Amino acid sequence: MHFIPERLDDYVVAHSENEPLLLQQLTRETFQKILQPRMSSGPYQGRVLSMISKLIKPKHILEIGTFTGYSTLCLAEGLHGDGTLDTIDINEELLDFQKKYFEASDFGSQIFQHLGNALDIIPTLEKTFDLVFIDADKDNYSNYFHLIVDKLNPGGIILSDNVLWSGKVIEPLDPKDNMTKAVLEYNTLLKEDDRVETVLLPIRDGLTISRRR
Repeated sequence: MHFIPERLDDYVVAHSENEPLLLQQLTRETFQKILQPRMSSGPYQGRVLSMISKLIKPKHILEIGTFTGYSTLCLAEGLHGDGTLDTIDINEELLDFQKKYFEASDFGSQIFQHLGNALDIIPTLEKTFDLVFIDADKDNYSNYFHLIVDKLNPGGIILSDNVLWSGKVIEPLDPKDNMTKAVLEYNTLLKEDDRVETVLLPIRDGLTISRRR
């Protein structure tokens, strides 16, 4: 969804960093072989994620929602030399697809795949994080936040995707629309929780940056 005129959006993309070749290949194969390929972050948002990660230079990254691994590789571009990236997804069928591209990148030895429910896996990760990216089932966003906020180092960043939810956040709420309700509740949580300071960016479908105080 475009929140600015499409021609202006095209200009923004054209004057931002180019998508690396490996990610171009990943995108092409995702659209050829994977259902709902638009769930991938895409080249422009990918460059935003890469830039944020490079600015932070995180030692440890947590990603909730791997899909085909596009955003994983973008975030990995900013990893500290001996850093790690733990990425969690519930779809077993995508594991080999992800792994092929992780191993083809410069970060294969630093990326650790976890298969299963993130609510069960996160408490087992015995480390603290400098950067967390949430891009999974929206109805659990608030639950993920409560699990990870105390695992976030002071000054650490939580990035949350799809927080504008195709513009539904400003439309009258359908009582049966639990996904939009969950996104609205999550956005309010980020605004009101004293443990973080937050800014919502109108990038693609909305990207929130929350900093641990």
